[in-house]
Amino acid sequence: MRLPAARGPMSRAVIDHLRDASPTTQDRLREAGQTAPVTDDEDALLALWLVQGLSYHGYDEVLADLEWDLPVLEVRTRLEAALEEELLSVATPVVEALLPEARADLTATLFSLPDRVAASAPSVSAWARSSMTTEQWREMLVLRSASQLKEADPHTFAVPRIPGAAKVALMEIQFDEYGSGDPTAMHSELFAEAMRAVGLDGSYGGYADAWPAPVLLANVTLGWLAGRRRWAPAVVGHLTMVETTSALPSKLYVAGARRLGLPEAAWRYFDEHVEADAAHEQVAVRDLCGALVAEDPQALDTLLVGAVLGLHVEGLVAEQAMAAWGEGRSCLRVPLPPWSPVAA
Repeated sequence: MRLPAARGPMSRAVIDHLRDASPTTQDRLREAGQTAPVTDDEDALLALWLVQGLSYHGYDEVLADLEWDLPVLEVRTRLEAALEEELLSVATPVVEALLPEARADLTATLFSLPDRVAASAPSVSAWARSSMTTEQWREMLVLRSASQLKEADPHTFAVPRIPGAAKVALMEIQFDEYGSGDPTAMHSELFAEAMRAVGLDGSYGGYADAWPAPVLLANVTLGWLAGRRRWAPAVVGHLTMVETTSALPSKLYVAGARRLGLPEAAWRYFDEHVEADAAHEQVAVRDLCGALVAEDPQALDTLLVGAVLGLHVEGLVAEQAMAAWGEGRSCLRVPLPPWSPVAA
């Protein structure tokens, strides 16, 4: 994908170094530093997303070897350390309160977690069913494209890092995510198809300049967890919350798309998740998390951190979008050009 535009001095230093990788850009990269908490700093969030992206999709005209470039790794380490400190200040009190009941009944705790941690977050899917406009539908897809167009990839980093039965359960979920052997049925490809069906670019990162800060935060949070072996149980917790909060919302998205009169290609992705994630949530909670904690009871704390943080950051994305739509404005940094289904 192409490199997006900088949002401040830190992301500018990262972009310049990725393009040039000279002694001058190395010095500028080492000198760059955030002036605010990472979670509130759009420039720092973009800088971290950029360097994490080297371990996934890479960028046009950027050397693949820069993934292991020391100045780049220094930036990533520094920003992820700050991110970790900030996010753990949010998650730790919640996890400490949950631990006694989670030790007694992990299954019940995990199934109840979305209603307890994210109860105040607005429901974008409910809005889609009742009131979302076609333009807001397109914006919703752009927001989700940051994660859905590389769906499954971050969670797959946990596969070699968890043991036996848990590894098998995770692979069962991931096999479905990757299309069960059919490349055209990969969930990321179904999402790209949904974007193209409403006149959007289905390539990864095509709307990186439009993503607001909460979208970047949600992505770098998972990127941080997925990139560290010690946080593998948190990746499992994060995935579990994705699966347990997907089936019913996906049903609402399908209803909303049909209300809007959108073509089947625009909502097939969501329809697939109604049934798939109803099954996945059972595998994730009972088999994946259950097996992981049975094998390593000490993993419970970390697993809950990932679950809580996943719900927290996705709630921030929903809050930002719904606040903008409630005021009758775009939730994107760069509004989309008008689109006419008839003309398309």
